[in-house]
Amino acid sequence: MAKVAFLGLGVMGFPMAGHLSKKGGHDVTVYNRTFAKAEKWVAEFGGKAARTPREAAAGQDFVLACVGNDDDLRMVTIGADGAFQSMKSGAIFIDHTTASANVARELHAEGLKRGIAFIDAPVSGGQAGAENGVLTVMCGGDVEPYAKAEPVIMAFARACRLLGHSGAGQLTKMMNQICIAGLVQGLAEAIHFGQRANLDVEAVLEVISKGAAGSWQMENRGKTMNAGKFDFGFAVDWMRKDLGIVLDEGRQNGANLPVTALVDQFYSEVQKMGGRRWDTSSLIARLNR
Repeated sequence: MAKVAFLGLGVMGFPMAGHLSKKGGHDVTVYNRTFAKAEKWVAEFGGKAARTPREAAAGQDFVLACVGNDDDLRMVTIGADGAFQSMKSGAIFIDHTTASANVARELHAEGLKRGIAFIDAPVSGGQAGAENGVLTVMCGGDVEPYAKAEPVIMAFARACRLLGHSGAGQLTKMMNQICIAGLVQGLAEAIHFGQRANLDVEAVLEVISKGAAGSWQMENRGKTMNAGKFDFGFAVDWMRKDLGIVLDEGRQNGANLPVTALVDQFYSEVQKMGGRRWDTSSLIARLNR
């Protein structure tokens, strides 16, 4: 059992922190910008609620975070009431936010000055993966602190791997989102085509999912896309944030990402259709409008 703080209790962080308490058996203190959410978590899982990241992090062995973006991450780490202000030397900060590689490197360097290890560890698997404790975690950082952090992370993960130095976890998550964007657009176009051709789309998906066209997206989103249902997790607003990070990084490293840029534009059209909170499979709604 370790002393652990978790910062950020959104749709991902709330169940992730819960697994740390119930499955991991850790002594967990939670922080959320809306304190009532932290109190709700404590009522369900036990532990303690803190009013600031600084208070939550004091004396902890590990501090984990899952917040919105680079600015939110800086606020809960190096802000006036941030976790870095109270973390003890030798403690490890594990960041599950999908953020830029630049901010990961910045906080890794700042942590070293304070005797704090920083691991960027974005996740894949969505809300269902968080609730079921089967996330995939992609990590960047130093070998020794990662080895200590991995058993803690595995409370809510089915796979976790160190992929390189600081920032490598975020860069891996960018690759993940590039793959998803192209796959969902291809699936949307295929279903749209089948609908226009008056095929039994569900029957077609059942057949082709067993061949080379099969994918997680087809298995888990094909039927709901065909039915026009888009309330299954990862929102368009979040995907646009992630693709913005991808495209910024691509401009920095010279990567050519024409499909990713195009799908990002398509998601902006979905937002204008009122689909900001629809899940990412809603690309088909743009084709069927």
